[in-house]
This record gives sequence, C-alpha cells and structure tokens, in this order.
Amino acid sequence: MSIDFEDVKVSGLKVDYFFICKRKLWLFDKGISMEANSDRVIQGTIVHEESYKKAKTKELLLDNLIRLDIIDNNYVKEVKITSRMKNADKMQLLYYLYYLKRLGIERKGTLNYVKEKAVEEVELTKENEKLVEDALFEIKALLNSKYPPKAEKYSYCNKCSYYEYCFVKEE
Repeated sequence: MSIDFEDVKVSGLKVDYFFICKRKLWLFDKGISMEANSDRVIQGTIVHEESYKKAKTKELLLDNLIRLDIIDNNYVKEVKITSRMKNADKMQLLYYLYYLKRLGIERKGTLNYVKEKAVEEVELTKENEKLVEDALFEIKALLNSKYPPKAEKYSYCNKCSYYEYCFVKEE
C-alpha cells in the first residue's frame, strides 16, 4: 500500500499520545490542553534542558512539526525521564526515523532514559516502517472522528493531567 505521507503526518507528540491514550490524543488535537500546570510536563522540560548539554544539535524543529531532542551523524536520540511508557517512546522515535527517511536522511535511534541511566537502541526496519504507517492511518481516522474515544482506565491515569477531565464526575 502506498502512503500519502503529506496527508497523514503529525507531530511526534501526537504519535506518543496515540500509544499512551487515544482519548488524550483526541482532546489534545482539539485544543483541550490540560498540561500547562502538569508537574510531569515541567519535570520533563527540566530534564530536556539539563541533560546532554554537550550535544551539538538539541531541540531541532523540522517542518514546524517534529522536534528532535538530539541528532548527530549517526543517531537520533529521544530523551525521556523513565521507561514507563516504553512502547509509546519507541513508536515516537520510530516515527522520527521514518520521517527523516522520507526526507532522505537515514539514522539509527536511541531512547535515553535519564533517571534510569539507560540507553536502548532502536532501528527502523521494514516491519517497523509498516507499524508506523499503520499508526499514522489510525491516528488520522481518530483525529477525524466527531467524538472522543470513551475514557479507559489505565494504571497511569491518576498521574495524567487529563485525569479530572476523564474521571471526576459532578455529584
């Protein structure tokens, strides 16, 4: 199947949200942002600012759409606090590698978990390209839907900035 990349490309954050919570993604896409005062978002910002200070290319914005934490001649490095959302982290990085490949730039990737002092290498294989393309089609369909997905309770929901929006009911 051929993909019209211009029609399905999104920000890396939206790919990340897709694999964390589809409802969060839908709400975020519609301009309902609950993260302005989120301690976890503030913590993530600090980690990004304070980590890897010697990296030559940090926070590179491409096409006003994706922001690469670090890129060098060999790797795209995605910086995360912990590996709690490992699948979402990996898919976001695979999307960046896929995006760059579409631009004619081939790199490997690493997930850099600062708190754990761990690094995991990620490579864009044909199978991973298919996973990215499938996710992009699903994201496009989700974002075009009229209503948000129903709230699903995950183990990490109580730490989410959207928790009250999804689960606190009026009495």
